[in-house]
Amino acid sequence: MDMKYPIGTFQFDDEITSSVTSVWINEIEALPRLLREAVKDLDHEQLETAYRSGGWTVRQVIHHLADSHMNAYIRFKLALTEENPIIKPYDETKWAELSDYKLPIEPSLLLLETLHKRWTNLLRSLTPADMEKTFIHPESGKVSIGKNIGIYAWHGKHHLAHITSLCNRKGW
Repeated sequence: MDMKYPIGTFQFDDEITSSVTSVWINEIEALPRLLREAVKDLDHEQLETAYRSGGWTVRQVIHHLADSHMNAYIRFKLALTEENPIIKPYDETKWAELSDYKLPIEPSLLLLETLHKRWTNLLRSLTPADMEKTFIHPESGKVSIGKNIGIYAWHGKHHLAHITSLCNRKGW
């Protein structure tokens, strides 16, 4: 198994239909519950374990998910309310080195639960025209809202798999 990409990279070349986005939205909705379940019995030492050599600790992955999904939520709202906005990327590696990534995981788990309630409510309200709206990422170019839903469904599963595969390998 590829420990960096345990579920592979995001790939989707088919048509983005309402049934496809519905599945992705359900996956985004489920992430906070699945994440909490995956880490509920982990102790301090386990939370400080990197999911792979050179990778983040479980604690950093959880805090990263909160930061990344907050940014994603804002990007969706910008794309819905502005014409092709240019979004601001951030250095996730440097963010993971900041002091708030050493906090207990509960604040980020709660943040994800609350954020995902608002986010999935917003996503379920989107019209087919909304799905076609875009933002511009300086590094990856124009991204549609529909495709971005898939990217973030994958993103959550990707990082959850980092944690669950580590737990499986370690027998936790």
